[in-house]
Amino acid sequence: MRLPQAAESGSFTSLRVGVKGKTRAMPAQPDDDLARRYRSLEEKVRPHVETEDAIRPDCLITFPYEYAPHGAEVTIETAEFTCLCPWTGLPDFGTLTVRYVPRESCIELKSLKYYVMSYRSVGILQEDAGVRILRDLVAACRPERMTVTLDYRVRGGLHSVVTVGHPRSQ
Repeated sequence: MRLPQAAESGSFTSLRVGVKGKTRAMPAQPDDDLARRYRSLEEKVRPHVETEDAIRPDCLITFPYEYAPHGAEVTIETAEFTCLCPWTGLPDFGTLTVRYVPRESCIELKSLKYYVMSYRSVGILQEDAGVRILRDLVAACRPERMTVTLDYRVRGGLHSVVTVGHPRSQ
């Protein structure tokens, strides 16, 4: 495949694209029909974006922690965190890491999985998702301290990592 070459073609600039020895002119700007078809495509496949009301903190289950004086740190990580951009409806994928020192209770892992799954159709800003997760988990297990990190996949050439902690001095 050859690299595209710019060429003047009539009243607009075009690109010449070559594949297997064949070339064809590509307009520099899409025509009105193509632009209309793209808009139609976005309307057809745009997922239904839920509000934060769809997040299910009631899924979170805890169990008693018998070794509180030892101050063990628990780390839970999943690469399956997904939510939606509230403006475009496009998915945001990321790795969620929860680090906490339990006080009297621990988070049951299967319940955490269901809680995380409740985000998959929710339109929420990346920063807000981190704060919301921290708030819900702290309310569920009342830890000595907790840090939530959402490490999002690159989108639009930008990499975002959101880290929030409890207590706030963390």
